[in-house]
Amino acid sequence: MTTRNAAKTNRFRRHLAKSCVLAAGFWFCSAAWSIETPLQQDTPPPGKANIALAKLHDITNRASELAVQALSMLGINYRYGGTSPETGLDCSGLVRYVFKEALGTDLPRTSAEISRVGEKVVDLRPGDLVFYNTLRRGFSHVGIYLGDGKFIHSPSAGGQVRIEDMDVAYWKKRFNGARRISATAEDQQ
Repeated sequence: MTTRNAAKTNRFRRHLAKSCVLAAGFWFCSAAWSIETPLQQDTPPPGKANIALAKLHDITNRASELAVQALSMLGINYRYGGTSPETGLDCSGLVRYVFKEALGTDLPRTSAEISRVGEKVVDLRPGDLVFYNTLRRGFSHVGIYLGDGKFIHSPSAGGQVRIEDMDVAYWKKRFNGARRISATAEDQQ
C-alpha cells in the first residue's frame, strides 16, 4: 500500500469512527426519550405534557433517521448533477437522497431551490439544512447539520461525502443561513 493510500485509508477510518460515535449518540438520545418517567406534581396536565413529549420524541427520531441515512453516504464520490449513491452525488443530490430515503420527502433539485423550502432557522438542530456561497452566488451549496457544529455534505469534483466543521474559516465566511424541513416539500412550497 502506498503512503498516499494509507493516509487516505486512515482519514476514512477516522471519519468512520467519528460517524459511529455520532450515530450512537443520536440513538442514545432517541432511546432516552422513549423511557417512560413518572409525572411530577408541578408538571403540566398529562395531556399537554404528553403532546410536548411526543413532539420532542418526533424531532429526535427525525434527526436520528436523517443522521443515520446521511452518515451511510460517507465516502460516496462527488459527481456534478449526481442523484444516486451508485453513480455519485452532488451536494443537493445528497440532501435530496437522504431526505427521500429517511423521511419520504421530495425536495427540489438545486441548492438554491431547496433554500426556499421549509422555514428559516437560527438555532440549529440536527437535520437542519445549512447553505453556503461557494460559487460567488448565494445558496450555491447545501449540507445537513449533524450537531456540535458539524455538517455532512458532498463537497466538489474529486471529493467524497464527508463531515466538516462549520467553525472552519472557509465555511464561516461563506455561510448563508439554515432551513428546517418540517413537513413534505409540497406543503411548504
